[in-house]
Amino acid sequence: MKKLMLAVLLITVLLSACAAEANSDQAGKLNVVTTTGMIADIAKNVGGEHVQVTGLMGPGIDPHLYKASENDVQLLQEANVVFYNGLHLEAQMGEVLERMNDFGIKTVAVTDKIDRSVLQSPPEFAGNYDPHVWFDVTLWMQAVEQIRDTLVEVDPDNASVYQANAEAYLTELEGLHHYVLDQADTIPAEQRILITAHDAFNYFGRAYGFEVRGLQGISTEAQAGTADVRALADFIVERQIPAVFVESSVPQRNVEAVQAAVQAQGFEVEIGGSLFSDAMGTDGTPEGTYIGMVRHNIDTIVAALSGE
Repeated sequence: MKKLMLAVLLITVLLSACAAEANSDQAGKLNVVTTTGMIADIAKNVGGEHVQVTGLMGPGIDPHLYKASENDVQLLQEANVVFYNGLHLEAQMGEVLERMNDFGIKTVAVTDKIDRSVLQSPPEFAGNYDPHVWFDVTLWMQAVEQIRDTLVEVDPDNASVYQANAEAYLTELEGLHHYVLDQADTIPAEQRILITAHDAFNYFGRAYGFEVRGLQGISTEAQAGTADVRALADFIVERQIPAVFVESSVPQRNVEAVQAAVQAQGFEVEIGGSLFSDAMGTDGTPEGTYIGMVRHNIDTIVAALSGE
């Protein structure tokens, strides 16, 4: 009911302003709004000097729980194009974003190009696909292609720039994919067990050869209970796993509860570091880019699981 009320409220506000054409900034740049930082990073790399990009969800923000503010509504209604992840990642905003096209604001789910047959659909996620596709770099490259094609459609005068920028960025991502593969190969296959705060790394596990367990479910809207903590602690002790990981956008206390439950069984498991899952790092840092975020994650995982 709350989600429906939010959708009605936002669409009502948007309708009052949608009669006007979408705006560009004073320099004539396309006004692009994105939900997550990972999407904003693509838009900046592909759009270059021809776009002004605003990301709604900054460092440490959980998109599963995010609710739009009045300022967000203003940003959305002034955009030339809005990019969002889709696949139910933006649970509180998804229906609104999908329906905005009906009211004159172009919105695009960057995952639309991805063949649904390669997506994961865990039974516990109520029939929805796992939205965390950015952890398989090869899938995220298809999001780059979606943004490239949309910018070309919206601004054909600069099509050659968008195409060249996308080609250069895709080459970088191809290199990133191989970097993650090479780093993962430094860990023996039987030691590649990744335990995190919530179940965001399944695409990562499939692409790079890790067994993945999360304390919470695919969405952080799901709450971990005592039985979940106990079961995960039993698994850690049984498999003698040396490290578990917290996430920058998920409270640390749940993983600490698992660590305490493991210690109660006479085994020590370290917190191997903080991974970036649903949000990137701070702007201006390496982790504030998609490439830097992915490199940080694999480097942190390798160091902890290999005992460095």
